[in-house]
Parts: sequence; C-alpha cells; structure tokens
Amino acid sequence: MDLTVVTYVVYLALSIGLTVWVARTLSRSGRVFLADVLQGSEKLADAVNHLLVVGFYLVNLGFVALWLRGGDTDVADTRSISTALSVKIGTVLLVLGLLHLCNVYVLSRIRRRGLMELQQRPPVPPRGRTTTTPPLAPQV
Repeated sequence: MDLTVVTYVVYLALSIGLTVWVARTLSRSGRVFLADVLQGSEKLADAVNHLLVVGFYLVNLGFVALWLRGGDTDVADTRSISTALSVKIGTVLLVLGLLHLCNVYVLSRIRRRGLMELQQRPPVPPRGRTTTTPPLAPQV
C-alpha cells in the first residue's frame, strides 16, 4: 500500500475524531454559557447550541477535506509520515482553536450587551426649571 494513502487515512481518522470530540465537549460545556447569554431561555440556548455545533462540523470537516491534499504530501518513509501528519493535524488543531475563540468572543459580546441593557435605568424625570438669564451685575 502506498505510504501517502496511509498518511491520508490516518490524517482523516485523527482529524474527524478530534473534530467530533471538540464539538461534543463545546456543546456540553457551552450550553450553560449560552443559557446565561440568552438570559435563561433554555429552548433558545439549546437551539443556538445545536446550530453552532452543525456550523462547527461543516466548517471543520470542510477544512479537513480541503487540507487533505495541502501541504507537503510527498511521503517516502515512516519519518515523513509523522512529519506530514504533525503539520496537517497541527493545522487542524489551530483552526479548531481559532473557531472556538471566535465563538466565545462573539457570545461574550452578546452577553455583555445584554447585561448592559439590564443595568441601564430610565432617565430621571425633571423636578423643576432652571433660569437661563444671567445673574445681575453688582451695583457700585
């Protein structure tokens, strides 16, 4: 069997496994955060969580498929297999991490905006009028 094919198979198995593991972990742990961001709406938090997981799978698995042929794929021996796999898996892990950070950043901005709206008070109604005429000059 060609060593390049072996590299592709190992890369796909590791990348898909990592993507599924990260998606499940983020989904399970992120549900509480989403419920807080969405001010306690459990149904909406579940729906948004599911949509985020689907988007996460689509983007990451699409990247994994596109990166299959990217990089240095000339594999001649087992040493070059490990080198090629480290570059490919490392890139996939970086993309997973960047997408996670982007999601957390956007959700924290939404949460901050929601907290600011809760803390704002309506303006105080006026209690009287102030005069706009200048004070009288002292007489000499």
